[in-house]
Amino acid sequence: MQDWQVPYTGPVQAVVLDWAGTVVDHGSRAPMGAFVRAFAELGVEISIADARGPMGMAKADHIRAVGAAVAPAWRARHGRDFSEADVQAVFALFEPMNVAAIKDHAALIPGVREALAVLAARVIRFGSTTGYTRPIMAELAPLAAAQGFVPEVTVCAGDLPAGRPAPLQMWHVMAAMGIWPAAAVVKVDDTPPGIGEARAAGCWAVGVAMTGNIAGWSVEELAAAPAEAREAARLRATAELTAAGAHLVIDSVADLPAAIADIEQWLAVGEAPG
Repeated sequence: MQDWQVPYTGPVQAVVLDWAGTVVDHGSRAPMGAFVRAFAELGVEISIADARGPMGMAKADHIRAVGAAVAPAWRARHGRDFSEADVQAVFALFEPMNVAAIKDHAALIPGVREALAVLAARVIRFGSTTGYTRPIMAELAPLAAAQGFVPEVTVCAGDLPAGRPAPLQMWHVMAAMGIWPAAAVVKVDDTPPGIGEARAAGCWAVGVAMTGNIAGWSVEELAAAPAEAREAARLRATAELTAAGAHLVIDSVADLPAAIADIEQWLAVGEAPG
């Protein structure tokens, strides 16, 4: 048997984290208003549900998906189908709106700093991928760094020929960090496309249920929600993330050390991400 055919039984070497809804911006709020306003500027009203639906994709792909979802309204307003030129027109409005919104949605999610400190003490390394573009990340990364979150590598939407759920961003992170095999890497994300990215890359996938896009609540809204509503949101997010391929689903990154411990138990007996 060749070395590359032997199951990896070592520890987790790296965690690759999504940004909005996973590490910062509880409820993934920053993009929502920008999507709604950008479509409204071009005469078509979309709902928050429309805007949230494709979350996790590269933003141009996200706009394509929203455009397809609201195709009848677009056709009624403009007398033609939603086109690639329209994608670019919406994107040109959306990106600066999202950049402007970042400063109000850059706070680290509670528990993230402490959980990552626990993992860093075990010499687990951190990378990141995002559906955000470089101009958006140019605004967000320094704000996160000031709070202590500085991944070794960040790969943005648009850096590579295909975004999530394609595996290219994950592979780029692993190559840049010199981390292999893929079974030694855990991807953490709050969206199905981000979970799909992990599975396509051959990594472990951990979904985040309560701080991300699917639940959609701010810190304050989550705290104020009745227990029944919180449990319903947890069940819905867990179902969507599991269907996308998550090996585990946790409430927030605060719970990540325990999830890593579970994954390392599976690795120790020769299990692989599959």
